[in-house]
Amino acid sequence: MADVLILIPAAGASSRMRGRDKLLEEVRGAPLLRDRVGMALGLGHPVLVTLPPDRPRRAEALRDLAQPQLSTVIVEDAATGLSASLRAGADWALRHDPSALLVLLPDLPDLTAEDINTVLQAYDESKIIRATAQDGTPGHPVLFPAAFLPAMRHLTGDQGAQDILHANPVQTVRLPGTRATTDLDTPEAWTAWRHTSPDQDR
Repeated sequence: MADVLILIPAAGASSRMRGRDKLLEEVRGAPLLRDRVGMALGLGHPVLVTLPPDRPRRAEALRDLAQPQLSTVIVEDAATGLSASLRAGADWALRHDPSALLVLLPDLPDLTAEDINTVLQAYDESKIIRATAQDGTPGHPVLFPAAFLPAMRHLTGDQGAQDILHANPVQTVRLPGTRATTDLDTPEAWTAWRHTSPDQDR
């Protein structure tokens, strides 16, 4: 499944972090964004990272990861929400003809490469595949067959691809614990995560 594109939408504003940038918080000795992109690259698929025009430190965090499999794109309308990154990712994918687009949010620090492979292995080239927590709570990543890319180019707002998910069959894949749903959007969430995840070397 070498023609699956992994999209990491990293153009958000970290608006709930009260001045801090969640994607630059340290995880396993590196900024979160670098940690997540490095994990994704290790899967052997092309990786596209969307970045905002006003946060150059995010691009700097990826500088030492430069390799042919990694591409970045600046999303000029990033302030309009997650849909801006999804539109940019869909545009990029349609020019490179992958069979599917896997959306991997960058603020899920507990997801492992094994988790991502579990989602990829469930792909049957027709249905959307969505990871859930062990209790069935919907989470990420989400894999979209290429047939959905044209519709993704017309998404708006900050609800991501919810319209597509609600209107089409979705096959769910349960991942252990809350790895598919533990996102860190506030300073309090980061503090709690660090207290409950003393071993950050996974």
